[in-house]
Amino acid sequence: QVQLVESGGGLVQAGGSLRLSCAASGRTFSTYVFAWFRQAPGKEREFVAVISWSGSSKYYTDSVKGRFTISRDNAEKTLYLEMNNLKPEDTAVYYCAVGGSYSTREHVYDYWGQGTQVTVSS
Repeated sequence: QVQLVESGGGLVQAGGSLRLSCAASGRTFSTYVFAWFRQAPGKEREFVAVISWSGSSKYYTDSVKGRFTISRDNAEKTLYLEMNNLKPEDTAVYYCAVGGSYSTREHVYDYWGQGTQVTVSS
């Protein structure tokens, strides 16, 4: 069993930055793949970024490439999402997820956090 708790969301103006954190507890953190997803109002949840267990492989959805950076600290059991040059279309609830496969698909992730709200004003 893995428990995930996101934090760091908030209200920011367009062009601003936020850093999301996802604290993990429970089973071994370092062997899992972690990802960020987001869900905007009235839309389906979508993939944002994924990072391999070692941190050496990362992949981003096109809309955030060059602006967002995913990272992890296995010693601290924490996942991060650094978000820069935020846009109003980034407004969503952001979720961290953990699973055994490096994938952009929701169904491969076994555990999810409760989500943290990010609101970007224009």
